[in-house]
Amino acid sequence: MHYETTNGADLRSVHKPSLNVAALAELCLGQLAENPEQLSDFMGFAGYSPAGLRSAIGSQQLQAGLIDYFAANEPLMLALCANGGVSPEAFMRVWHQLNPSE
Repeated sequence: MHYETTNGADLRSVHKPSLNVAALAELCLGQLAENPEQLSDFMGFAGYSPAGLRSAIGSQQLQAGLIDYFAANEPLMLALCANGGVSPEAFMRVWHQLNPSE
């Protein structure tokens, strides 16, 4: 089946924007924020106090830490993917961008 928009563009050429580090980290933080126990586990693992976590939001260090934390915990990563509409493959592509030698 072939669809066209009113301006004649072929809809098959429309793609979802690729997932990037900042967007994936935001999904990770959102997942943790919805589960205080998981958030507490992450904060303990990463050494963040509540104030430290708040001040680190948006930093590259926190983004990388969140993605690494989820990548190291497969059940947590799979839950994030299911809840966020992200494929595990897309998640791991972003993780690999942060860890190219792995």
